Amino acid sequence: MTRPLDKTEISGMGDESTGAGQEQLLAPERAASERPEAAAVTGIWRDPARPVGERIADLVSRMTIAEKIAQLGSVWMGALGDGDGGVAPMQDQFSDDLPPLDELIANGLGQLTRVFGTRPVSPAAGMRALAALQARVVAASRFGIPATAHEECLTGFAAWTATIFPTPLAWGASFDPGLVRDMARAFGRHMRAVGIQQGLAPVVDVTRDPRWGRTEETIGEDPYLVGTIGTGYVQGLQSAGLQATLKHFAGYSASRAARNMAPVSMGPREFADVILPPFEMAIRLGGARAVMPSYTDIDGIPATADPELLGTLLRGKLGFDGLVVSDYYAVSFLELQHAVAASPEGAAALALTAGVDVELPSVRCYGAPLSAAAAAGDVTMANVDRAVARVLRQKFEMGMLDPGWLAVPGLDPAADGAAQGPDLDPPANRALARRLAEESVVLLANPGGALPLARTARVAVVGPLADDPLAFFGCYSMPRHLASRTDGAGVQVSTLLAALREELADVVYAPGCEVRSADRSGFAEAVAAARSADIVVAVVGDEAGLFGRGTSGEGCDVTELRLPGAQEELLHALAGTGTPVVAVLVTGRPYAIGGVAGRLAGIVQAFFPGEEGGHAIAGVLTGRVTPSGKLPVEMPASAGAQPSTYLRSRNAAVHNGSSVDPTPLFAFGHGLSYTTFEYSCLALSADKVPTDGTVEVSCTVRNTGACAGTEVVQLYLSDPVSQVVRPVRWLSGFARVPLEPGQSRRVCFRLHADRTSFTGLAGDRIVEPGEIGVAVGGASDRLPLEGSFVLTGRVRAVDSGRVLDTPVSVHDLPG
Repeated sequence: MTRPLDKTEISGMGDESTGAGQEQLLAPERAASERPEAAAVTGIWRDPARPVGERIADLVSRMTIAEKIAQLGSVWMGALGDGDGGVAPMQDQFSDDLPPLDELIANGLGQLTRVFGTRPVSPAAGMRALAALQARVVAASRFGIPATAHEECLTGFAAWTATIFPTPLAWGASFDPGLVRDMARAFGRHMRAVGIQQGLAPVVDVTRDPRWGRTEETIGEDPYLVGTIGTGYVQGLQSAGLQATLKHFAGYSASRAARNMAPVSMGPREFADVILPPFEMAIRLGGARAVMPSYTDIDGIPATADPELLGTLLRGKLGFDGLVVSDYYAVSFLELQHAVAASPEGAAALALTAGVDVELPSVRCYGAPLSAAAAAGDVTMANVDRAVARVLRQKFEMGMLDPGWLAVPGLDPAADGAAQGPDLDPPANRALARRLAEESVVLLANPGGALPLARTARVAVVGPLADDPLAFFGCYSMPRHLASRTDGAGVQVSTLLAALREELADVVYAPGCEVRSADRSGFAEAVAAARSADIVVAVVGDEAGLFGRGTSGEGCDVTELRLPGAQEELLHALAGTGTPVVAVLVTGRPYAIGGVAGRLAGIVQAFFPGEEGGHAIAGVLTGRVTPSGKLPVEMPASAGAQPSTYLRSRNAAVHNGSSVDPTPLFAFGHGLSYTTFEYSCLALSADKVPTDGTVEVSCTVRNTGACAGTEVVQLYLSDPVSQVVRPVRWLSGFARVPLEPGQSRRVCFRLHADRTSFTGLAGDRIVEPGEIGVAVGGASDRLPLEGSFVLTGRVRAVDSGRVLDTPVSVHDLPG
């Protein structure tokens, strides 16, 4: 790892070197001719017309071991290790002064870490800094190979002034993979224009225990939902010219007791049937080109040092042929945390042999220690060549070694150094952010019809998040990620209070309490405001942060699912006034509010909905937007009923053999509307289907209410008798179906027998003959249409070519 740069050094990289840096990279072959040993940069590898495999083989054959190992490392410029504002676990342990940059890149460099995301800089300054860094990397070594620049992009491009989109749990609530694809494509184009090649997203971990702080980064608790949405994200980002990185392979979300980085206790069947499918879908259907292993260990073997996981499974069974990059400091953690290596040399040997190609975020183990391990025979040259070939393949695929490649395509070398650069939050992006936020808001309860709000009503807006401009942002948004180094949001944000004042005539406000504080001194003012109003909107929930600096986010795990601080008590106090109370939950995880839910006139859930969250939630509250979001994770009734998800077997559900009732307050897939929908006419194209066959499942959905709305039609399967224990039901397909009042549409799912497959007694994935139950409806506990078909024939083993998705079509019916 390089030493942290001070502000003067960073500024100098971005300003004084800008023109020369970009000009040098306008034509890499010209810059190469000015270096010593220019003849080394000619040959097959320089010819874009030759197959990539031939180019890789030619270049690898010319490289020294030092040049090869240099391609496996990375540098994080300006990374702070002060223990206060770190954005990676235990970052303060890696702040020792190490060799200067020129020494680190003398033989080349694999990756540049977060030039835009390490500190708040203008787009233009970031572009100039990246161009200057790339120029130094290219000029330093005899082959002139640029470094891959990577950035975080979980809620959009993690750069100052870039659009902040909803968090992944909100993507799941939208049930809209097409919109997520559009979102990723939109901000991916901006990332590519400013010189980024690789994005460190999406997270396709399946939620297993919502007490885990990183639940907000997950898409949901169902593997098919996660896989479908995650695949859409991958397709969108990669269509913009970047490479997506699947995180975190695999099992991270099942860390024991929901403690970040804790060991994973999980059997091979659960691992195969719940954890792996989203990765397989994103690889096979989405074409994901990079993977990041998890920090955790499974059965005592760290993912970063597991050749079975990263080799036999990932590359063999799942068919992945891209790049594996370490999570930040994960290679060092083999020595410092897992204690399976005694030194950086040992950690490097374990990780490289297992299949980790690049060490992130900076070189500690893959530099001199890896060279020493190779010299000692602890690492084979075959494994070094394997890793460097994968690194070079990425760079060849991205065109980084082709004549005319631009390090920063959107940078004008002649531009004024004071220019701010491109608009990273244009109206089109904000429109996408608004639409996704609106689709993700979930109306959980509206028992007395308190919603939508009457525009003539006096509304008391109460709660710690009502007027907080950062309320809608997850831990990987720039304002939360760099909380100690930023002032404000970097983008225009309307709080929910401000958004409601735009739409309603009479609004009063009192905060009531803070998110994390037990202080109740503000209750009296909030209660007085409630008593003066016709209805109360109470905005409560989470404050995202990192490593204990928030109530949700990486390293912000909890022991129980109670609203933080005094917020639940605030809800009780407001309900005690007799004024109807609508609770708006703005959170990064589901919370157990069973103790107060029965006293509320309405409940709305929004999972960190991004910069347009205020307008989106206000639209749902006022009726300008008809809610269509569905829960991607169930909401527990009891704070202690964890870990639990809807994928329950019979013995995991309520029964008289246990005094604990895990029945949720609101089920997976639940979400109400301001209109009503009727399901009818379930039809199956066959009663008997071969174990390699297909059946069409169709139904009619009609809007029986007075306003237009969108229903998320959900298809669930069940297996009444199986050779192993299976969930009572599981999601197998879904579709968003917009309907005008009185309109009917026919929804048809094309279900292959492979979609019933599971890991059998012998450990292989099989399709088993027998009855399969079918149910269709608007939530996992609200399925008005039921039927079944019988799979016939022998037990069939399925391989990597199995069908992973359920195509769905929607057809208009005569009015």
